[in-house]
Amino acid sequence: MSRIGRMPITVPAGVEVKIGEGNVVTVKGPKGELTAALHPAMILEQEDAQILVKRPDDEPQNRALHGLTRTLLHNMVEGVEKGFSKTLEVNGVGYRVEKKGSDLVMNLGFSHQVVMPEVPGITIDVPNPNQIVISGPDKQKVGQFAAEVREKRPPEPYKGKGIKYSDEVIRRKVGKTGAKK
Repeated sequence: MSRIGRMPITVPAGVEVKIGEGNVVTVKGPKGELTAALHPAMILEQEDAQILVKRPDDEPQNRALHGLTRTLLHNMVEGVEKGFSKTLEVNGVGYRVEKKGSDLVMNLGFSHQVVMPEVPGITIDVPNPNQIVISGPDKQKVGQFAAEVREKRPPEPYKGKGIKYSDEVIRRKVGKTGAKK
């Protein structure tokens, strides 16, 4: 049995989970509402404040989907209750970010400003000119948007300039050595 798939999902107070036909799950909570169509082969059982994910048999595909389905459902419940966030840091001389309206405007050393519009379901916050906080209830959307922002100027290994995740460690390289003899 899948160790992750076996664990029950506890539904906290204030979060409402509806399991529809064909395993279409709708989760409502204080941070928003998420809907996902999970694989129809998985068996979802709701008992009081717990949800159990079971698999019909030990076929390799069902074994693989067991833990995945449980994790997707758990992320939906956690997202509408607490939300997810990613913090990005901008390093470099003259590199800075700001929020104009709902757009993220970045000066990244190019001859032009890079503008990224806010995606529905995602909140962009700029606490200081070198930091971006992306948050929302959908873990996949938050991670994807953070990756797209980072992609505009990934960190380079020599000086560490660029956009990086706050918990990311950049492996630095040694630059050129002195002149030849």
